[in-house]
Amino acid sequence: MADNTPKKMRNMLMYQIFVRNFSEDGTFKAVESELDRIKELGTDIIWFMPIHPVGKLKRKGSLGSPYAISDYRAVNPEFGTLDDFKSVVNEIHKRGMKCIIDVVYNHTSPDSVLSAEHPEWFYHKEDGSFGNRVGDWSDIIDLDYNNMQLWDYQIETLKMWAEIVDGFRCDVAPLIPVKFWEKAREEVEKVRPGCIWLSESVEPGFITHLRSRGLTALSDSEIFRAFDISYEYDCYEDFRAYVEGKCSLEKYVEAVNRQEYIYPDNYVKLRFLENHDQTRAAFLIPDEMALKNYTAFMFFQKGMALIYAGQEFGAEHLPSLFDKDTVDWSSGTVSLSGLIKNLAEIKKNDIFTDSKYELKAVSGEFIAAVHSKDEKKALGVFSLKGKSAYIPVNFPDGFYTNLIDGKKVEVYRGGIQSKGEPIIIIN
Repeated sequence: MADNTPKKMRNMLMYQIFVRNFSEDGTFKAVESELDRIKELGTDIIWFMPIHPVGKLKRKGSLGSPYAISDYRAVNPEFGTLDDFKSVVNEIHKRGMKCIIDVVYNHTSPDSVLSAEHPEWFYHKEDGSFGNRVGDWSDIIDLDYNNMQLWDYQIETLKMWAEIVDGFRCDVAPLIPVKFWEKAREEVEKVRPGCIWLSESVEPGFITHLRSRGLTALSDSEIFRAFDISYEYDCYEDFRAYVEGKCSLEKYVEAVNRQEYIYPDNYVKLRFLENHDQTRAAFLIPDEMALKNYTAFMFFQKGMALIYAGQEFGAEHLPSLFDKDTVDWSSGTVSLSGLIKNLAEIKKNDIFTDSKYELKAVSGEFIAAVHSKDEKKALGVFSLKGKSAYIPVNFPDGFYTNLIDGKKVEVYRGGIQSKGEPIIIIN
């Protein structure tokens, strides 16, 4: 079904918002006042984390997880009304951006509308009570996709929201049968042609663990049958291990290079340094020069780039999912907004749309990456420790302009000088 995924998605920037903690007000209306600034970053798509009411039974924290949804067809009254939501979407569209919302279809809160009206649509433990298959998710109960009536309800719900928004980010999508997603995509396309489908794919170890228990756990290759974009959790563990000094850079680079031949030709990965589940990039990478290099590398990668609200200001604290915990927009020690704006513009170049992509690790601290298409090439050199060195590269000799900072750089006899700053050049 995802044969028609446009490669142009690789040129895009997505911006993630958790309405509750985006502002002190925690409302849709408060988001509207920031849309011009978000657009100025180069944003193409705004992703709202779940906008629906949160369950009260077995709630975690004072306000509960947005992923413990009580009603798929309503909006959280703390955020505003449905008309308020339509208004912010309309303002997003006015600025030439698209809007997607979170879809949490693996589970609901224990006190959800569906658990009351259709208990037969849920997974039940041996004693007949509601339950979930992943023990530490204590605030939710799992749905059972062996019931085809559930399929119909869920797809009708998607079609309802598709009248308003441009697509969906689907929470733990690999835990739901791929045939459901294929049917959902086909049906929603009738309402919203070109609907955007993003899968939160899951880590390799989680897939094998679930499969060992006889549960549904889709690989990224299966996910791409129905989805346009998938998370890069297939290589994120290697990324974190390198940052934390637990594995070599070569191991991570090998994992990224593998994506070029194990996925469909039009695969799109969501490239990120952080999201609502992962440590803030500025906390994980406290060195300012290193953080700039990692940020530039993220944009250079083949795929769509993601910014989690606050990342552009170097915010270090990851907001809680369970309590009011507003982003401290002034807490960061480094502003990345200008860099992100520049990188988003660079990413629009056609070379990043359709290319052969290859990474090389150099001296355990540098990545030299190349996009190539016919005679055209884009070279990225990233100093992950912010250090200087001579780097061998596969790029024609000559003088070039570093598109990030406008400085002149030279490639001479197959090598380039890295002075710690990220480099992107195109011939």
